Amino acid sequence: MPAETEIELDGQYRQLREECGLLDRSDRGKLLITGADAAEYLQGQLTNDTEALEPGDGIYSALLDRKGHMQGDMRVLRPNQGPDLWLDTEAVALPAVLKHLTMYSIGRDVAVTDVSAERAILSLIGPRSVELAGTAALPENACEETAVAGVDCLVTGTRDGLDLIAAAEQAERLKAALVEAGAVVVAAEAAEILRIETGVPRYGAEMGGETMPAEAGIVERSVSFTKGCYIGQETVARLHYKGRPNRHLRGLRLSAPAAAGSALVLGEKEVGKLGSAAVSPAFGPIGLAILRREAEPGTELAVGEDGVTAEVIALPFG
Repeated sequence: MPAETEIELDGQYRQLREECGLLDRSDRGKLLITGADAAEYLQGQLTNDTEALEPGDGIYSALLDRKGHMQGDMRVLRPNQGPDLWLDTEAVALPAVLKHLTMYSIGRDVAVTDVSAERAILSLIGPRSVELAGTAALPENACEETAVAGVDCLVTGTRDGLDLIAAAEQAERLKAALVEAGAVVVAAEAAEILRIETGVPRYGAEMGGETMPAEAGIVERSVSFTKGCYIGQETVARLHYKGRPNRHLRGLRLSAPAAAGSALVLGEKEVGKLGSAAVSPAFGPIGLAILRREAEPGTELAVGEDGVTAEVIALPFG
């Protein structure tokens, strides 16, 4: 395999913004939902409309508990003419998602199979992603089965480029071909800078088991209000139509770098915890957090106990 180019984080960030970076995201949890009832089954479990998916379609969705709290978020794809569906989620959410979907599938023509170890996910991030993959451009979450550098892949559009889903044993061959074509291997920390700048929350960072979709600002992307019932629907609908969340996803301009998990304090009251933080080449030290609603944009917060402060801003940065 060609030697992976080692460049500093600032250089990796520029690569992602201006060219194409390659990030291995194979640690994500991956499930195949098979059987004649696959789409109908997920329709009653997830927040978005799985029954509306046509071959080549995909959606972003969430799994909730009965009180409307998130158990995980995921991408759901329908790659084939048949009923089978693909689902991938953050590794930290996989145990709960797998347990739930397996337990509630009893008595249905549905099988939930964990294929996390059998599939790799390689992300191409940046404006040259389509060019280096040699595939068609795809809208976010749309998918296409095709060969990339001779490797069979499920290619999926993302916010910043393409994801290539392939057999795990083909991952190194595919990675080598992409590097040879001009992609530069980058660290997850570089991609995190872009995510934070864009204001996209991540399960296991900003979002967790006590988060509601409205608090994380993901309702528009992840929730269908026209489909049938699903677990947690009443709380989501009531908050959307009749109320407003007590907490909101916000950006933070930090006076100095700070650690994720640091308490965020307004006056004498803790209003949240720092979900993610990075030093952006464009904006300096920044972070994301879900904050109580009194921490409005323009408010200054104390961060931890080291004298660091944060200005609350509306997202995205810039």
